[in-house]
Amino acid sequence: MTNEASANDGTRAAAAARGLRGSVRTRDGWAVRHAVVTVTDLAGDQIARIEADTDGALAAGPLPGGTYTVIVTAPGYAPGARTLIVPPSGTADLGALVLARSGGAELPPPGPWTIDPAHSSVGAVAQHLGLSSVRGRFGSFEGRIEVAERVEDSRVSARIEAASIDTGNKLRDDHLRSADFLDSARHPLIEYAGTGLTARGPDRWTVHGSLTLNGITRPVDLDLGYLGTGPDAWGGTRAGFRATTELRRADFGIRFNQVLEAGIAAVGATLRVELEIQAVQGDRLPEG
Repeated sequence: MTNEASANDGTRAAAAARGLRGSVRTRDGWAVRHAVVTVTDLAGDQIARIEADTDGALAAGPLPGGTYTVIVTAPGYAPGARTLIVPPSGTADLGALVLARSGGAELPPPGPWTIDPAHSSVGAVAQHLGLSSVRGRFGSFEGRIEVAERVEDSRVSARIEAASIDTGNKLRDDHLRSADFLDSARHPLIEYAGTGLTARGPDRWTVHGSLTLNGITRPVDLDLGYLGTGPDAWGGTRAGFRATTELRRADFGIRFNQVLEAGIAAVGATLRVELEIQAVQGDRLPEG
């Protein structure tokens, strides 16, 4: 690098250090993308208008020294405001401007949460004959969610008894438990381990993890929606989640299929998984 290039980089870095800086976050730490911050003087005249980037970060040039009102707005959030005092240097740090969701829900508090099977469902939908859907659910499962201080580091684990599949037809259920499908005698448990989250919106995330099914482990991501938190009848706190994903049967060694004379496969190649989850705050479920 030449001396001239180095000097230019230093000038840009120095310029970046001056002016107005800050970020816009939710109460649970997520970036509020494209929030708008308006800076007005004491007479109510607009001095600056800044849009947060995709990481919720704010940046603007130096402002004249003085006292200002900062108003931050974003769709789906209640507006916020604060007073800002800018020194003669024109440099000021807003810090993190925190917005509350308007009619939305905050993430559950950090710590362990136990999935309540009595108020949750683990279901799957498969295509039959290319014409209709067959729905099934697993009657026996357990799981735990660990909400981290840094929500992206949150984890989830779940174990499902493969033999508990129920589609409402005994002959079909027995076939699904056989070696043609779940092979529940050799692989009694279906297990999921989620190792982190990526935000997809104010109340939506992708859970990154792996699924072990039929003795085969593959990466599987869940599309997760957070439904809110509230008290329950036993004096505890519950959180609700809805999650979906789509699996290819062949990825887990489930290749059985019957092709009819018309060339139509009896069972579709993919399976849609649908989860409705209630989790109780703490390491155990309430009695009763």
